[in-house]
Amino acid sequence: MPSTPRPQALATPRPITPDAPDAIARPLLTQSWLDLTFLHWAADPADVAGLLPAGTVPDTLDGVTYVGLVAFRMHRVGWFRLPGVPYLGSFPETNVRLYSVDAHGRRGVVFRSLDASRLLPVAVARIGFRLPYVWSRMAIEADADTVTYTSRRRLSGPRGARSRITVRVGERIGEPTALEHFLTARWGMHSAFFGRSMYLPNAHPRWPLHRAELLECEENLVVAAGLPAPAGDPVSVLYSPGVPARFDRPARPHRPAGIPTP
Repeated sequence: MPSTPRPQALATPRPITPDAPDAIARPLLTQSWLDLTFLHWAADPADVAGLLPAGTVPDTLDGVTYVGLVAFRMHRVGWFRLPGVPYLGSFPETNVRLYSVDAHGRRGVVFRSLDASRLLPVAVARIGFRLPYVWSRMAIEADADTVTYTSRRRLSGPRGARSRITVRVGERIGEPTALEHFLTARWGMHSAFFGRSMYLPNAHPRWPLHRAELLECEENLVVAAGLPAPAGDPVSVLYSPGVPARFDRPARPHRPAGIPTP
């Protein structure tokens, strides 16, 4: 039988805004993302289109999409409006992500892999949400204005995949460029939940962003996520001390932001 064509995104995706388009008063999940480093490489949309969930296509800026490698510290993940869990809800994480837009014009991220150092959250995310979390040995070390993130996989997808990233944090960015907004002001996640393509909205304060200098980057997580090896240095290196974040429910019929994608 012929394959079903991939639905096309809107000709004009929704505008990129530095602030979340909607507040989330009754969150499904709360958490903080701290001590983040964002590394990004330019990519041909054709190289990543087949890795996105059904109902989405690569989101682009001036015809180019991006592959992101983002290392940070997850802090106090909590359900609903309950306080976050101090130990199990706090851990280093490094993810490989792509940029997507759906037929409603909603821009989002697609996670190709998420390495984390706590086994129980990894198991819950893999089983309950079908997210590609992997249990890894990880550490984050700060020394004056430098931050180092290390990761080596313990189990699955494939074993031995690792990363070591060191950056020197620079000056605060007053007004991010169009590219910096495109890479960081993402207000939802596209994924497949139990066989259905879904959009999970999030909200957080405006990112406090800093320029950063990449001192070291040894990694094979991008290739392990099914993507071509990055060519050359990243086109963007950013740091943020972090933000608290809230996630909405993935399907709420009276709010189009949370409906399943086509």
